[in-house]
Amino acid sequence: MEENMEKRVDLTLFSGKIQEVKDRIASVIVGQGQSVDLVLTAVLANGHVLIEGVPGVAKTLLARLVARLIDADFSRIQFTPDLMPSDVLGTTVFNMKNSEFDFHRGPVFADVVLVDEINRAPAKTQAALFEVMEERQASIDGTTYRMGALYTILATQNPVEQEGTYKLPEAQLDRFLMKITMGYPSVDEEVDILERHHTNASLVKLENITPVITKAELLELRRLMDRVFVDRTLLRYIALIVEQTRTSKSVYLGASPRASVAMLQASKAYALLQGRDFVTPEDIKSVAPYVLQHRLILTAEAEMEGYSPVKITQRLIDKVEVPK
Repeated sequence: MEENMEKRVDLTLFSGKIQEVKDRIASVIVGQGQSVDLVLTAVLANGHVLIEGVPGVAKTLLARLVARLIDADFSRIQFTPDLMPSDVLGTTVFNMKNSEFDFHRGPVFADVVLVDEINRAPAKTQAALFEVMEERQASIDGTTYRMGALYTILATQNPVEQEGTYKLPEAQLDRFLMKITMGYPSVDEEVDILERHHTNASLVKLENITPVITKAELLELRRLMDRVFVDRTLLRYIALIVEQTRTSKSVYLGASPRASVAMLQASKAYALLQGRDFVTPEDIKSVAPYVLQHRLILTAEAEMEGYSPVKITQRLIDKVEVPK
């Protein structure tokens, strides 16, 4: 009982920090509350996040804002069709002074990395992120370089149907904890955006945003996830949801065990963000569609009938009985 009380105190200390982060984001971005919650969940769960949406819905702004609110090393890579793997990872250069080769680190060496328009670069450049995303290390010219404990990639992409995009391979998509789709704002939210731009007074510039949470505090929050309680019935609930993706006639390729682990981690992080030290079925239902949607390949029939992975995922979740 005392241990539980201690946990609660810890959560109370951090819930103020989390609320401050959310408030800062709301001062810059109108609406998109669910997307903000999910991005923070992914960062807390020590996962990488892929944000998809048409140009102009604040994908890059949200990613830059989250990175700015964390007091850590930040770098940005703009993916383009002519980008080479060495532009991402770094290059080995011959040093004339000491007659040795020096390694010059690329932009991927930071705590928080924003990969903008990840699907604008060809497959070989996308593949440069494979090892660094999964194993948090990069092997270059026979030497392995470890990344920091905080290492997180925030990637943005335009919908695949758009011109000049290269579809991400399934193996790479699977390395993202979540895929978040940012849609258009509502009419009221758009009016709010226009008012802010019209008056100009209530516009908060990104340069004026100061970090709210330190690297050490974020790592401490991540350690708290180990103390979040998950009932065995909820572990079975996660397994049954993933099992549905493997047996559904609408799905050609279902989710792997990596998806089950991702759903568990994401639901624990989501519970922490809500100020709780235990997971509820609602936490799992909140994160499941975003953990699963990019890991499923639908059958040709399902696609022809107009189904999207999000719709199919939602249907599969609804089929599983919620534990009492």
